[in-house]
Amino acid sequence: MKHDIGFGLDNAPWPAFVVDSLGNVRHANEAAVNTFGAVMESEPALLSSIWSPEMDLTPEQFLAKTERSSSPMTQLRFRVKSGGTARCNSYVCSLHHDGQRFFLFQVMRDASVLGGEGDTVYDSTEAAQRKFESGDTFLRTGAFSFEATAAQRQKLECALQLARTVSLDFNNALTSILGHTSLVLSKVEPNHPWRHSLMEVERAAQKAAEIAQDLAAFSRQDKEAPAQTPGNLNTVLSRAVESFQKPGSPSIIWTYHLEKRLFTVNFDEAKMQQAFVKILENAVEAIGPEGRITVRSHNQSLDEPVKSPAVQLAAGHYVCAEFADNGCGISPEVLPRIFEPFFTTKPNPPHRGLGLAWVYGIVTNHGGSLAVTSPPGQGTTVRVFLPAQKKIVRDHTTRLEDLRGHQTVLFVDDDETVLTLGQVVLSSFGYKVLVANSAARALELFSVGASQIDLVITDLVMPGMSGRELIDHIRWVAPALPILSTSGYLRPPSDETEDEYYLRKPFTSHDLLRKVKHVLSLPQTGQAGR
Repeated sequence: MKHDIGFGLDNAPWPAFVVDSLGNVRHANEAAVNTFGAVMESEPALLSSIWSPEMDLTPEQFLAKTERSSSPMTQLRFRVKSGGTARCNSYVCSLHHDGQRFFLFQVMRDASVLGGEGDTVYDSTEAAQRKFESGDTFLRTGAFSFEATAAQRQKLECALQLARTVSLDFNNALTSILGHTSLVLSKVEPNHPWRHSLMEVERAAQKAAEIAQDLAAFSRQDKEAPAQTPGNLNTVLSRAVESFQKPGSPSIIWTYHLEKRLFTVNFDEAKMQQAFVKILENAVEAIGPEGRITVRSHNQSLDEPVKSPAVQLAAGHYVCAEFADNGCGISPEVLPRIFEPFFTTKPNPPHRGLGLAWVYGIVTNHGGSLAVTSPPGQGTTVRVFLPAQKKIVRDHTTRLEDLRGHQTVLFVDDDETVLTLGQVVLSSFGYKVLVANSAARALELFSVGASQIDLVITDLVMPGMSGRELIDHIRWVAPALPILSTSGYLRPPSDETEDEYYLRKPFTSHDLLRKVKHVLSLPQTGQAGR
C-alpha cells in the first residue's frame, strides 16, 4: 500500500482505493490488496489492470464521466485475484487536492463472482458503515492528504480532540437525563398521563446516546469495540416493543411468544436494541394504520450446518428473535437489495437507505446472521440468529425494593450533573452517598473515613488526577475495597472479571442501582487487573 495517503479507510473491511486522473492507483487499503491481488501494489498500479473487459466503458471513459457527474453508487466489474471477475456495487466520488483531481473507489458489495470457485460477498457492517461515513466526511472537508504536513496533522488532532471533548460532555449530560427520567418512570403508575411523554424523553435520550458513543469511537485513535456481556435477549425485545406501544396507535395488534427458558447470548444491549427498533420501525411502516406484529424468541440447536438461500448457519446453539408483520411485504425484485447501503424505496430525504445495513452490521458484529422472507401477500418476517450458550438465563425483572441498600458509597465525577444524579438516585434507595468533584477531593474524603466507605464509584476521565490514578492510590490503602469505574468511552473489558466493575455512560438509574447491588454482592478479595 504505497503512498502515505491518510484517507481514513486503511482499516476498512471493504476494498477502497484512490485513483488519479490518469488512471494510476495512488493508494489501496489492505482489503483492496486482498481482493484484487498484488497488482494493487505494483509500480505503477493501474486501474486498467483490475478493470473487467466486460465493462462498456474503458477506465479512462469512466473517469471522464465521473469527473462530470459523480454517482453515489454504481455497478462495476473488476478482475479479482482468484482469476474471475466480480460485479460490484461501488461508491465512487471525485476529489480535489492541491489543484489535482482524484477518484475514491469503495467496493461496498460484490454481487457475484464469475469464473471463480464460488461466491464472494463484501457486506458493509454497521461499524464499517460508520467508518465509511467518517472517512467521507474527512474527504469532503479537506482532511484527505497525500503528504500530510505537520500543520494538517495538527488540525486533524485538534478536530479529534474536540470530538473527544464533545462526546464526553454529551455523555455526561445524557447520563443525567437518562438517570433522572428512568428514576421518575420507576415512580409513576403505568396509567399515569405523563408516562408516555417520559418514555419518549427516555427513548430520544437513548438515540442521542448512540450518537455520542459513535462520536467517541470515531475520535479514538485505537478503535475499541463495545463490550458484549451475557444476558437474556427477551429483556431487549420487550424494551424495544414497549417503545412502540403508544397511545394513539390502538390499531396495531402486538402478539408475544417469548421463550421462558432462553439460552444465554453475549450482546451489547444498546446496539442490539437499536437493531430491534429499526426492524420494528420498518414493520410499523409496512402495516400502515392497522395490522398485526408478532414478536417471538426461541432456542435453536443445530447438529449440522444450515445452508439455504435465506440464511447460512454453522452447527451450534442459537437464539432466534423473530419479527413478523402482515403488511404489504417486499417485492421479489427489491428483496435481494434490502441490505445494500444507500438503497431505499422510501422518500429520500429523510431516509438514507442505511437502516437495514446498520441492522445487518450490528447482527454480524455479534457473530450472528439475518434472514428476511416475504412471500407475496403474506407480509414480512425478519429472523435474527445470535450464537448462544446452552445454559438458561432467567428473564429477570428486578423489583425496585430489591435494589435498595444501606452501604456508604463514595461517588467521584468532575461533572456536577452526574454527581447530582448519583447522589439523588443512590440516596433515594437507602445508600449513604459521599460526593467528590475531583480525584484530589475524593482522596481527602477517603483519608478521613476509609473504614466507613463500602464502595467507590469513579469516572475514568477527569482533569488533573485521572480516575485510573485515583484507583491506584486507593488500591495501596484498601486493596479489597470494590471500585466501580464509569466512562463515556467504548472500552472492551480485558476480562470478564474486570467488566463486572465497569459501567458505561450514559446509564439509567436502574443500570446504576443494579450494577452497585451486583458489585457489592461480589466476594471482595481484590479486583482483577488493578
